[in-house]
Amino acid sequence: MTSSNTRPAARAGRHLVRIIGGAWRGRRIPFPELPGLRPTPDRVRETLFNWLQQSTAGARCLDLFAGSGALGLEALSRGARAAVFVEQAPAAADALRATVARLGAAARAEVHAVDAEQFLRGSPAPFDVVFLDPPFGRGALAHFLPLLDLGGWVAPGGCVYLESERAAGAPPLPAQWSMLKSKIAGEVGYHLARKEPRG
Repeated sequence: MTSSNTRPAARAGRHLVRIIGGAWRGRRIPFPELPGLRPTPDRVRETLFNWLQQSTAGARCLDLFAGSGALGLEALSRGARAAVFVEQAPAAADALRATVARLGAAARAEVHAVDAEQFLRGSPAPFDVVFLDPPFGRGALAHFLPLLDLGGWVAPGGCVYLESERAAGAPPLPAQWSMLKSKIAGEVGYHLARKEPRG
């Protein structure tokens, strides 16, 4: 919670997220103040993209609960071929579109201002990397993982990043998926899973 005597500059800083690697390293991305919108911290993103290593280069990525767009933008900065951002809050989606345009990334990015479940009812095109960072406290990972799997949204061998409150623990994975990495940072639990190719 921010106290009433906090300086305006400090408050403004809370609504910027920094790209930490790649072509746009150091660029600060503004996002609106909205309930539940909490960009993945720098330290967690750094670990995640170390886990992914070269998996983002040339990849097609889905940022399903995009919020500030920090995860998908980080992937584009690191050489992803394309990123699709899904964000139901119009103000956040508009801010993300403006950021994409400012970065000159319109040819590689799509922003859909729709609910995640509505998006997944569309025609699937498999993604190489999926970022799944829904609002905490709603059990959303357990709900959306089967939708991604059964809907054909994850390419064989594709990676899925999962983020939730620490107390929730690692979510159950669909059949033929494996958990590659798990870690905790403060009250956040985060994991990297892979959809194994059928042998």
